[in-house]
Amino acid sequence: MAKKPKYYVVWEGRVKGIFKTWDECRRSTEGFAAAKYKSYESLTEAEKAFSDHPAKHIYKKSTATKSVVYSSKAGVGKPNTDSIAVDAACSGNPGKMEYQGVDTATGENIFHQGPYEDGTNNIGEFLALVHALAYLRQKELPTKIIYSDSKIAIGWVKKKKCNTKLEPTKRNAVLFEYITRAEQWLVNNKYYNPILKWETSVWGEIPADFGRK
Repeated sequence: MAKKPKYYVVWEGRVKGIFKTWDECRRSTEGFAAAKYKSYESLTEAEKAFSDHPAKHIYKKSTATKSVVYSSKAGVGKPNTDSIAVDAACSGNPGKMEYQGVDTATGENIFHQGPYEDGTNNIGEFLALVHALAYLRQKELPTKIIYSDSKIAIGWVKKKKCNTKLEPTKRNAVLFEYITRAEQWLVNNKYYNPILKWETSVWGEIPADFGRK
């Protein structure tokens, strides 16, 4: 069965536009600090999205889960938009990994790191959370919320330990150095920022999502 085509909208990148392959999108956005992009199933969807403000699509409440909102997730409510949302993406397991943090309300990129060789999505989610904590400490915003859609990464931060099974190699030596630094930061610093689970089934994809699903 032929693979369904995807269309990649780049609102902010080295080259803005609609691309037919991930490689084209990656070349335009990789290492671009304020990159904003997302994938779509059809060209019509992509063209409509490109004509809109990116925040309308990067942070978009799901309309397909209304029944969930009024049943098992009735008590979830709405996300607090005065917050940072973090996410990671990895091309393989292990593979090239990158992570980012964005303003939940606007989708504005606050930080973006990577890609790093031979990483995992869980490691990226963990590093993104610690990066957000350090950023908010530096900005003296001790009560601002951080959202992540990774229960595993949230648990690792609470335990102050990146409990990955990935083995260190020459290719990912830099990544493991960052893991050690992140763990040390958690041990040596107190933080008060609430770290909350992003309820994807109710709210749609987290605003920091890389749009590659």
